[in-house]
Amino acid sequence: MKVTVCVVLALTLFKPKEPITKISSATLQGISPRVTLPVLNIQINVTLDIKIQVENRNRVSFKHGDGTSLLMYKGVEVGDTDIFPGLIPARSSSILPCRLTLEADKLASNMTGFIGDLMGGELSLETVTRIPGRVTFLGFIKKHIVAKSNCQFVFGVPDMEIKSQICKNKAKL
Repeated sequence: MKVTVCVVLALTLFKPKEPITKISSATLQGISPRVTLPVLNIQINVTLDIKIQVENRNRVSFKHGDGTSLLMYKGVEVGDTDIFPGLIPARSSSILPCRLTLEADKLASNMTGFIGDLMGGELSLETVTRIPGRVTFLGFIKKHIVAKSNCQFVFGVPDMEIKSQICKNKAKL
């Protein structure tokens, strides 16, 4: 009887749900141009502090391992960061801080578009985040989950805030 109750609970009440991720804030830490001579070489380093909010909708904790987040600009990867392991309590959310430095050499193919977007006051970026982890039900039922999200957001340069964002979440259960 107890086994039947445990199985029913595991398949209904404790069924694993996918974590939901979104960008809670993005702050432009700095834009620093660098010019080297004798050959004229202009580089722009841009650092973004991004806070990724992960909401755990499960009735048990979500223990996640090392994750990654890629920063994309017009389809080209321009930066990445590691997400450190942690624990997100049951039915709550956590903020995972990330510091991304845009790699100027990867922006070089579209530097005029990037500078134009900065001067226009809006920078359209995309993050691709992958966070592997697991949830444990009743102390012995372990379910691996890989939370994936793709967030497209518009970052306002003069006001340094996210103007809009669209996130698509998917989890491999």
